[in-house]
Amino acid sequence: MKKSSFDLEYQNSNIESKIVASLERISQAFRVLLWNESKEFSLSPIQVQVLVFLLHHSDKKRKVSYLADEFNMTKATISDTIKTLEQKLLITKVYEQHDSRSYIIHLTKKGKETAEKTALFANQIQVPIENLQTTDKENLLLSLLDIIHHLNKAGVITIQRMCFTCHFYQSNKNGEEHFCNLLNTKLADNELRFDCPEHQQKKTLV
Repeated sequence: MKKSSFDLEYQNSNIESKIVASLERISQAFRVLLWNESKEFSLSPIQVQVLVFLLHHSDKKRKVSYLADEFNMTKATISDTIKTLEQKLLITKVYEQHDSRSYIIHLTKKGKETAEKTALFANQIQVPIENLQTTDKENLLLSLLDIIHHLNKAGVITIQRMCFTCHFYQSNKNGEEHFCNLLNTKLADNELRFDCPEHQQKKTLV
């Protein structure tokens, strides 16, 4: 039977388990920082996350159905979040002409200002990363992209807009020598994107 990464006897003799436990501790830090930021602005953590997402993404991604997939939540939960943000005058809905039930969510001036402030909640996590050597940063990025790609393929994480899941991305059989067919150029490790606005989901063969 496979042991838990949180079994200390096993963890202390297994580097993979130490890494898993470290990632879990970092996820705790994100939750704490996000919670502290949400309390300061009298918002819930998911309300902050939605505002930040709306600030940085295009119209086609600013819909309830897309947000539900993005945050792995039901449409009903996201609809409630949008309703609350609308009541707080942080967003407005613009209904589409071809479908009166469908709407695009826009930030109000107040919403944009709030999103810009709350988007800085993870700055403390970036501080030690900035102090890493360039090669260490690139290796860390590649490792994290590999982990997220695996979780995406396993169905744990739904939407991903990274290079590895993009129709335009190519690499050699070893997963190296990254190439973007959209830009028609080779990509260095530090040029690989985690969230690309031009991303087109790669079709999976049945």
